[in-house]
Parts: sequence; structure tokens; C-alpha cells
Amino acid sequence: MELNAEFSQPVVIRPEDYQWRPSPANGVARMMLDRIGDEVARATTIVKFAPDSAFDRHTHGGGEEFLVLDGVFSDEHADYPAGTYVRNPIGTAHTPHIGPEGAVILVKLCQFDEADTEQVVIDTRSAKFQPGAVDGISVLPLHRHGSEVVRLVRFDPGTRLETHGHVGGEEVYVIDGVLQDENGRYPAGTWLRSPDRSQHAPFSDEGCLIFIKTGHLPTPTQT
Repeated sequence: MELNAEFSQPVVIRPEDYQWRPSPANGVARMMLDRIGDEVARATTIVKFAPDSAFDRHTHGGGEEFLVLDGVFSDEHADYPAGTYVRNPIGTAHTPHIGPEGAVILVKLCQFDEADTEQVVIDTRSAKFQPGAVDGISVLPLHRHGSEVVRLVRFDPGTRLETHGHVGGEEVYVIDGVLQDENGRYPAGTWLRSPDRSQHAPFSDEGCLIFIKTGHLPTPTQT
């Protein structure tokens, strides 16, 4: 299966575009954002777990990165409430289970560099944000490996950034509020992927919080 697999093309998926599909596990539904492969795939997905659902034990052959968007996601290692960011490197394994309130996560699979072996768990709701490059922007660094940078960025209402580009592309999920740029409005729940060397001038009239990943998409010199 290939879905939004051409990384030289921009993609925008808003909440009204969601099409939930059942997974092989009972009580687990998926909104596929991009995918290359079948059940084991390089994939970016929003996963919705029904209350008291579970997933079989599995190993992350290509690594797993996720942000808990709602509820509490649990495994044998810990409970991860909404706002928790987790990286499980290549070769790690776990058995997810979900409590009575259910859970929703944004998850990226099979996208780790083999040299990226850092295990990461960050409670973003209690972590301290840092001042950004301009007034009205605050940043919470989550991970960095090579050119790949992952962070949360908060726009105060009325904040605007100058036009800038992203070598290695940019991927954004709007957690709260509304992100805007010269191409449109992106309410909470919107996922955007912009290709290598794309440019835009983002702003937010009402303020927003976004999950942003840069420098990880193929460049023209890569195969």
C-alpha cells in the first residue's frame, strides 16, 4: 500500500478529511496519513483506542515515535497521559493496553536512523518551554538526531514569522488552536507535510500549539 508516498509533494489533511479504518486489533481504529507498506510499514498514523482495548506484544523493527493526543496510553513500562512524547528505538518491544477512558495517539513507525538509539519519554504538559526566535514564540525541544529536529512550538495570539524554508522538509500536527500561513488555515487536528526546501510564512491570529518535525524528509541528493 502506498498513501501520500511522494515526499516531493505537499499534503494537508484536516479533521473533516479523516477516514477511520479498523485495524487487526479489536477496538483499534486508524486514520492513515502516509504509508509505504502493508501491515508492517513506514507509516504516519492517528490511532484511536477504544476503552479497555489492547494490542498484542510487538517489536519495533524500524522504531516507534508517538505523541499522546487524548486519554492515557499504557504498556508494561508506564502510563503515558495526554501530552506525553515517546520514542522507542529500533528493536524495542512492548504490549500496549488502554484504560477505561480510551486513548488517541499520533504515531510514526519505521522512520528511525539505525544510529538513533535514544529512548525518550517527555511529559510536555509539565516541561518548561524556552523563548523562541521572535516574541510570541516558545519552544519545547523533544529530540534531535543528525538533521532531524522534533519540538513543540507555541504561537501566542497574533504572532507571525517571516518567510523561511526547511531543508529536509517539515511535518506539522496542530494540537490546539489554529495555525495559518499564506496557503490557508489549519485547525486543531490538521496534519501537514511540506517537502524539502519548501517555504512559508506561518502565523496564528488566535494562537496555537503545534508538533513540528523538520530535516527528516528526502532531499534531492538522496535516493
